[in-house]
Amino acid sequence: MFSLFYGLWKYMFSKLEFHVLILGIDKAGKTTLLEKVKSQYSEFEGLPPDRIVPTVGLNIGRAEVLNAKLVFWDLGGQPGLRSIWEKYYEDAHAVIFVIDAGCPSRFEDSKSALEKVLRHEDLQGAPLLILANKQDLEDAVSVDKISRYLDLKKLDERVYAFQAVSAIDGRGIKESVNWIVNAMERSKRTELLRLRAGSSIV
Repeated sequence: MFSLFYGLWKYMFSKLEFHVLILGIDKAGKTTLLEKVKSQYSEFEGLPPDRIVPTVGLNIGRAEVLNAKLVFWDLGGQPGLRSIWEKYYEDAHAVIFVIDAGCPSRFEDSKSALEKVLRHEDLQGAPLLILANKQDLEDAVSVDKISRYLDLKKLDERVYAFQAVSAIDGRGIKESVNWIVNAMERSKRTELLRLRAGSSIV
């Protein structure tokens, strides 16, 4: 009887843990975004933008949102580092792909990198949030134009959304995080990862 009540208590009150990949080509603002998320959702103040250096490898950030614990994996976006992205696909619940809206000359590189991510079978069904970052810049391209440029209508049944954000002033950040949490909670992929984790416990 105790185990039954314990199981029910754990189900009702324990927070689900989700792993979220933050991807994008270099200088898109991924790490600045992660630091802004940390500052908005935890008691720890994130690093100021002028102290953030390009990621070589992996940054990990944590936040508690609604009834969920989020673990963010921020991966370096330089061409030579993108090959390590796929090592994290299998355990990811969702993907946030960051695009520098202030640099249209690199949109094609972002589009190519994103298409390669979406073709990988280890990310099948993972919710996707595309962030048009650096909206604080006067000449930033709108999220609607970026959406049309990327032309993701050919996606499978994947749930995805676009959001205009600024990792500097924080606009759009909370809306983005709330969307990704809701998408993961409803995703079939989340249930599959949960079942797989349960079956691996002996």
